[in-house]
Amino acid sequence: MKVFGITGWKNSGKTGLVERLVTELSFRGFTVSTIKHAHHSFDVDYQGRDSYRHREAGACEVLLSSGNRWALMHELRGADEMSLADLLSKLTPVDVVLVEGFKTEGHEKLECHRASTSTMVIGRADDTIIGIASDIELDVELPFFDLNDTKVIADFMLTRLGLE
Repeated sequence: MKVFGITGWKNSGKTGLVERLVTELSFRGFTVSTIKHAHHSFDVDYQGRDSYRHREAGACEVLLSSGNRWALMHELRGADEMSLADLLSKLTPVDVVLVEGFKTEGHEKLECHRASTSTMVIGRADDTIIGIASDIELDVELPFFDLNDTKVIADFMLTRLGLE
């Protein structure tokens, strides 16, 4: 599996770009999965649901299954957060895994940047960032893309991954 990251500060356009890239790569015939890092607690079920009750009772893992999908919830219960490598090992093999977030991991990443966030450009100090996509022109020494030019960004990513 080839791994490519989309990173940036909050509200920089990461999720929208990942969504558009999944659509573009799928249209081109590639199989794609995603991993998204959340800096906050999250839940895929809620109080009152049977699966929630199983977890609250102390289950380490709860697997939900239906005719449409399945989901495995694993409670860390105080254990360390899993590394990206460990998370990747949980996925069924595909052509490309798009990783949203995970700023400190060592895989190659494209940074998303928006003028409205008034944030610094991470790529100036992080050599895992190999390109920047923004809604404004930036003075950077990395390959630069319009944040909304999904096809050109996909071409760049596929070339870097050796899948062009």
